[in-house]
Amino acid sequence: MAHRPVGAGISLTTSATSGMTTSFTVQTDVMRVVAVTSGAFVAIGTNPTATTADYYVPAGSSATLAMTKASNRVVGIITGTTTIVSVPEGTQVPFGVGDFVSITGASEPLYNFVHVPVVSVDTTSGVDGYYQTRLTLGHNSSGILTAFSAKDATIKNSLRVAARTEGSGGIVYAQQVQISGQA
Repeated sequence: MAHRPVGAGISLTTSATSGMTTSFTVQTDVMRVVAVTSGAFVAIGTNPTATTADYYVPAGSSATLAMTKASNRVVGIITGTTTIVSVPEGTQVPFGVGDFVSITGASEPLYNFVHVPVVSVDTTSGVDGYYQTRLTLGHNSSGILTAFSAKDATIKNSLRVAARTEGSGGIVYAQQVQISGQA
């Protein structure tokens, strides 16, 4: 089985208390996790807390954990105390309430949001409906005065890795990968 690294790897110093990485956009459906010096319990989610009930990776070994990748192109953003994001007509928002997302690739840097919560998805239908092409983010963008121009902006789900050791401290490395070959 071969692994092809995707994006930057993440490292996390662990202890008997859960620690969490910074957020990352999901670019593949597999995360490879390596527990270097001590066994670790690992959780992946929007703001996870690792407990002894989570996935266990023994010291000196690795595991490949599944994730769900979701993204869409951004065609419009309405600023305010919450932020409304529109995706192309004929597609739909692949996110739900409680998910966290990041926007990257916007020509205007202030529109590149990192790890913000989805608070609603517009499911209205009819002549003036949005048919799930709009979502509202729990992000205050009212201070942005520059107009949004939809060139190459993309909205993707974003997650974090949490880990804790079974005893003394350790290190956990996590890397998104593509897998080829037989397992």
